[in-house]
Amino acid sequence: MLPASSTRLSLRLKPAPAPRLRQRLLFFWAGALFIAGDVVFWLMFAAVLSSTGLATLDGTVHTFVVDSRNSFATGFLAAVSAVTSPTVTAVFGGLVALAWAVWKRELWRPAVLMGAMALSVVLATVIKLEVSRSRPPSSDFLLGPDDALSFPSGHTLGTAVFVLVLAYLLVSRSGNRTTAVLAYSAAALLTLLVAYSRLYLGYHWLTDVVASIGVALGVLGLAVFVDAAKTGRAAL
Repeated sequence: MLPASSTRLSLRLKPAPAPRLRQRLLFFWAGALFIAGDVVFWLMFAAVLSSTGLATLDGTVHTFVVDSRNSFATGFLAAVSAVTSPTVTAVFGGLVALAWAVWKRELWRPAVLMGAMALSVVLATVIKLEVSRSRPPSSDFLLGPDDALSFPSGHTLGTAVFVLVLAYLLVSRSGNRTTAVLAYSAAALLTLLVAYSRLYLGYHWLTDVVASIGVALGVLGLAVFVDAAKTGRAAL
């Protein structure tokens, strides 16, 4: 028989399967999110360039939403759009990351959040310049003129990346399925609300906001992969 001390040593040296399994599961979800987001974005990109697919509904959806306006919805959705502008989202995200770093004395997760948000700004800028798509008719704008390019929606992309990546970073360490479902559901609903507000207020086409959601899913997939790669190594 092996001495007790040798048995304890062998147990300590044996890799723990749980962290490795969790890392592989996160890698799977990271890949699935990235591929799904990529597919959604490129389908919208192709549709816009060729005026086919979902792009054929852009005019119809725009007209329907404009015709359905009412004073209550206008006030509410104008407020939603104002507090989720790219500038406001960037400032708020920076404050959240700073507060997190100071309160939790942690740099990694706030850095992942800010990195994802910075990447979304770069992608939005590059894509807008590449596609160079015009907005809907300015006569339908409810909040004044806006001469920025239309594809994709900066409001939708910035908000989606912020809330989705934040939800992942908050619940990924808890292991509580109910909390995770609630967090991701709230993030998805807020993203859809912002996307609808941009359609309702007249500043974007349907394919603009759908493409933004696709890009956001891809960025979320990258954030999950980067976080899993680092934290997984630390746990093994």
